[in-house]
Amino acid sequence: MSETGQSFGFTPAARFLLVAAAFVVVVAGLKAAANLVTPFLLAVFIAVVLQPPIRYLRRRGLPGWAAMLLVVAVLVGVGGGMVGLFSSSLNDFNQSLPDYQERLKVMTGEAASWLDAVGLHIRKDALSSMIDPSRILGFASDLIKGLGGALANAFLILLTIIFILLEANSLPEKLRAALRTPEVSMDRLRQVLETINGYMFIKANTSLATGLLIWVWLTILGVDFAAMWATLAFLLNFVPTIGSIIAAIPAVLLALVQLDLESALLVAIGYISVNVLIGNFVEPRVMGRGLGLSTLVVFVSLIFWGYVLGSVGMFLSVPLTMALKIALDANPQTRPFAIMLGPEVEAKRAYDSARGKGAEA
Repeated sequence: MSETGQSFGFTPAARFLLVAAAFVVVVAGLKAAANLVTPFLLAVFIAVVLQPPIRYLRRRGLPGWAAMLLVVAVLVGVGGGMVGLFSSSLNDFNQSLPDYQERLKVMTGEAASWLDAVGLHIRKDALSSMIDPSRILGFASDLIKGLGGALANAFLILLTIIFILLEANSLPEKLRAALRTPEVSMDRLRQVLETINGYMFIKANTSLATGLLIWVWLTILGVDFAAMWATLAFLLNFVPTIGSIIAAIPAVLLALVQLDLESALLVAIGYISVNVLIGNFVEPRVMGRGLGLSTLVVFVSLIFWGYVLGSVGMFLSVPLTMALKIALDANPQTRPFAIMLGPEVEAKRAYDSARGKGAEA
């Protein structure tokens, strides 16, 4: 017998339908079990990110258990501080929201009168609903609530992280004993872990830089709740493509209501400048070859993982897709799918390599 598919008498069309059906079943299963899967995925990704500082502390002479406890304690302290700061600012903002809405009603009334004077007849209530701050904040709030919902199982996630870190040293030996081709499989696993860790480390630092720059700019302009908007910018910077846009809208609108149109424009310019600087210059330089994913794939993965896993899927869409691409690239039969996920330069490299092998033959 040759291929497995041929031994069972499957035609190419039948194999395609079988794979498509299996894909649908897996996606449906992941979506149905999202409440269980998302905390585990968060724990895995956090544990991967914590490995380098733990290894660094161990090289400095700290025992493994002490290094792990220290890093986990720092994680809990920083995470708890951010949650406390954001929650406190959000409560203050909700108390001030009626005043902002009242000012916004006055401004929209003036805007509607001006539009009516120039011949554009727009109802005042329609204009107010279009720029209602509570509605504009809705999507950003849902994203944060979704992440917060997963973090509501914080104790379970923390325990999972600790157990993963405890097993990290013995896991390679177990895999070597269990796998048929351990060296090849271990190389692929190491590549996945290094890729995810590198991306998460760089993204965390660039997101932190984004949040700090936004905080400085909003503080200079005198926008209320600058720390909250900076925290929102930090968190949503992990969401590719649309995260930075969502983070900017409520801050720009608040500047318009609290201050004036000129200040709102300055806030918008600040957000655009920071995101162009970080996203177009800093990240490409420090990431080297980049994500290894095409721009379209990054956007589609955002929608796909967001649909399957909710808000957590949107935050983890890029590393999940990067891991999937590496896994597909490991098998010659699925390598074409990995090439389709990658950028144009990788496709050209694969095409040139195939042509070179054909010429040698």
